[in-house]
Amino acid sequence: MTHTPQRSRPLRVLAAMSGGVDSAVAAARAAEAGHDVTGVHLALSANPQSFRTGARGCCTIEDSRDARRAADVIGIPFYVWDLADRFREDVVEDFVAEYEAGRTPNPCLRCNEKIKFAALLDKALALGFDAVCTGHYAKVIVHEDGTRELHRASDMAKDQSYVLGVLDDKQLAHAMFPLGDTLTTKDEIRAEAERRGLAVAKKPDSHDICFIADGDTQGFLANRLGRSEGDIVDESGNRLGTHEGAYGFTIGQRKGLRIGTPAPDGKPRYVLDISPVTNTVTVGPADALDVSALTAIKPRWCGAAPTGPGTYTAQLRAHGGETEVTAELVDGRLEVSFAEPVRGVAPGQAIVLYDGTRVVGSATIASTRRAAAGVA
Repeated sequence: MTHTPQRSRPLRVLAAMSGGVDSAVAAARAAEAGHDVTGVHLALSANPQSFRTGARGCCTIEDSRDARRAADVIGIPFYVWDLADRFREDVVEDFVAEYEAGRTPNPCLRCNEKIKFAALLDKALALGFDAVCTGHYAKVIVHEDGTRELHRASDMAKDQSYVLGVLDDKQLAHAMFPLGDTLTTKDEIRAEAERRGLAVAKKPDSHDICFIADGDTQGFLANRLGRSEGDIVDESGNRLGTHEGAYGFTIGQRKGLRIGTPAPDGKPRYVLDISPVTNTVTVGPADALDVSALTAIKPRWCGAAPTGPGTYTAQLRAHGGETEVTAELVDGRLEVSFAEPVRGVAPGQAIVLYDGTRVVGSATIASTRRAAAGVA
C-alpha cells in the first residue's frame, strides 16, 4: 500500500506559534506549500510575567511578540488566544495533584493532549479550519484508504512522537507536522529561519517547565501544597532522615536526599518509593530500581486498539531510548512486561508503544513490579 505524509489539496490551517524557531518554520513551510495559514499564539497564563523569561519559555510576553513578528514576516494573519483558564485546570492543577499523589507527571504531554490538540483543535474546527499545524518533530502518514498513522520523525535525534502519543484518530486527522519528514539538523532549521528573515533563528530552545518561573519545582509545589515534614526510610523501615514534603521527590532520584548516614555498602541510595498517605520516602540501592513489568491506565490509541498480546518497543520518557516489551490490554488496563529489566520507572509517567516507527498508543503508568520482588 502506498502512502504519503502530506495532503495534496490546500487547507485552511491554524498554525500554533509558540514564539520559537520550530513553530515559525513550520508555519512558513505550511504557507509555502499553498495552504491558507493563520498564526495563533496561546496565552497560557493570566500573568505571563510569571512564566519563564529570557527566551527560555514558550508562553511569555516576549514569546507572543516573537510569534507576531514571525507571522508578519511570513505574511499570515495572527491572533493571540487566551487559554489560561483551561491551561491552569488541565495542566498546572493536574501537575500539582499528580505530585501530591506521589506520581511523576509530564506536563508537556498533558499540554499537547488537553490544550494544543483538544481545546485549540476544537476551537479551530468550530471556526472552519481543516488542520492545526505545530513545530513538533513527528509525521503523519496518510494511506490510500484514508487511514492515518503517527510515526517517529525522520531524524530520531529530534523525534518528539513520545509527547504526541496521546493523540487519537480524530486529532491525527487534523494534525500537521511540517518538520517531521526532514532529515535536517536543528542548525539547518535555524539557517532556514534566517534565510526566511525570521528573527527567532537564533533564539534558544525552551527548557524545563514553562509555568515554574525560577525552575524550582520543589519550591513551586511547597507553595501550593505546604511543607509537611516526614521520614526518609530504608527498605527495612529504618529512619534515615527527614524531608519537608514527599511530593518533592521522584522515583530514581539520587541528589538532594540529605541523608547523613551512609549506606552499609558505601554506595549511593536512590528514591524507591513515595507514600503520600504516610508522607514517607523510601530509599535503597540502584538495583532495587529495576522493574520487570508495569500496569498502565487511561490508554489512548493512535488508531485501533490492539487485540491480544503483542510485542512492541516502548519509550518511558521524552528523551529516553526504546526497550522491547510484551503488552496486552486487559479490562481496559495495559499490562506490560519488559524483555530486560529497566530502571527508574515512576507511576504517573507515560509509556508509549511503537511498532517500528509507528506510534501505537500511550498510557499512564499506575504501578510497577520490581525485577527482584515486591510491587513498587
